[in-house]
Amino acid sequence: MTTGTGPLAGCRVVELGGIGPGPFAGMLLADLGAEAVRVDRPGRADEPDAGGPADVLNRGKRSVVLDLKDPAGAAALLQLVERADVLIEGFRPGVTERLGIGPHDCLARNPRLVYGRMTGWGQDGPLAAAAGHDITYIALTGALGAMGEAGGPPQIPLNLVGDFGGGGAYLVIGVLAALHAATRTGKGQVVDAAIVDGTAHLLASTFAKLARDEWSDERGVNRFDGGWPFYAVYETRDGRHVAVGALERKFYRRLVELLDLGVDPDRQHDRSTWPQLRQLLEKRFAERTRDEWAALFEGTDACVAPVLSLTEAATHPHLAARASLFTRDGVVQPAAAPRFSGTPSSAGRVAPEVGADTREVFRDWGVRFPDDRPEHPEQPKQPEQPE
Repeated sequence: MTTGTGPLAGCRVVELGGIGPGPFAGMLLADLGAEAVRVDRPGRADEPDAGGPADVLNRGKRSVVLDLKDPAGAAALLQLVERADVLIEGFRPGVTERLGIGPHDCLARNPRLVYGRMTGWGQDGPLAAAAGHDITYIALTGALGAMGEAGGPPQIPLNLVGDFGGGGAYLVIGVLAALHAATRTGKGQVVDAAIVDGTAHLLASTFAKLARDEWSDERGVNRFDGGWPFYAVYETRDGRHVAVGALERKFYRRLVELLDLGVDPDRQHDRSTWPQLRQLLEKRFAERTRDEWAALFEGTDACVAPVLSLTEAATHPHLAARASLFTRDGVVQPAAAPRFSGTPSSAGRVAPEVGADTREVFRDWGVRFPDDRPEHPEQPKQPEQPE
C-alpha cells in the first residue's frame, strides 16, 4: 500500500483514466499525499505513453485495469468507490451514468464521496455534449482573444490557461473544498469543474480592469499583454530575449538607471513618450547577449529576467536551489507544489505500467477482483476452422 506524508495522507482517490487535466488533478492530489488509484481500460498498456518515467502526470499513482463496459468491471469499481474519498472522471456528460457508475450510483454506495467531474464545457449548457480542446475553451471565454501582439493574431499560451489552470487546478480546488464540507456534514457531493468556468474565473482581474476602463478590449495595448513598453519582451544581440516587468515606479527608475537610457523616469506613464521609449529599449537590449543582460540585472530589483527554454530552466540556480524541477530517470519534471511546513508533499513514484497494481489494490482495499480473472486477459482464441 502506498502511504503519503502530505496533508492528504489517508485520503483515497479513484481516478478514471483520461488525458490532460484529469490526470494532472490526480497527480496533484497524489503529490499532496493522497493514495491515488488510476483505473485504466483494457488495451491502454499498448499505448506508447502508458507508464514509465516519462508518464509524469501519472506519477505517484497505482494502476488498475477494469473494463467499465463490462457489468463485472463496473461492479468492481463501485466496490472501490465504497472505500474511497474521491472519484475523478473526465468523460463527456452522461457517459458514467450509462455505465452505471455515475454520481447517483456512487453516492448511493458512499454518501461521503466527493465525485469530481472534469469537462471542457461543463455538465450542462448548449455545448455540453460537444467535442473540444483547450484552444476552443479559452477561445470562447475571451482569454485567447486577449493574448498576442497589437494588430496580430491571438497567440496560443500552450495549454496552461485552459487544461491545467482553468481545468485541473480548479478541479482540485473543488475537490478539496468538497472534502472539507464532507468532513463537517458527512455528505459528499458532485464537483462540476468546467474548463470554461475556471478560465473565466482566472480572468476576474482582467474583467475588473475592463469595467474600470483600465483595459482595452484589444490585443497588445494593455498593461500585461506587452502594450506597455516597460512590461514587455525584448530581443537581445544573440537572438534570444529578456523579459521586462518594471511596473512600479521604483523598479522602473532602476531599469532606466542601469540601461542609461537618458529618459526622465518621472514620465513613466506619459503615453506620448512610449513609442520612443520602446525604440530605445529595443536598441539598447540589442547591444548585448541575453546572458550578459541577465548578469547585469540579477538581484537589482529592475525586474528583468532572461527568457529561458524549458531545458535551460531546469538548471537555473534559483530553481535548482529550491529544487523546483528535478530529474528522475532522465526525465525533467516539476517537484510537488505548494510546500508545507508540517506535512511535506513530494513527487510520488514513477508511473507504473498499466494494470501493474490491480491485484495489490484490490487486496489492500478489501475488494474481490471481478470473476477472479487475470489482470491482462488474453484475447479469446478464434475456433479452429475445420479442414
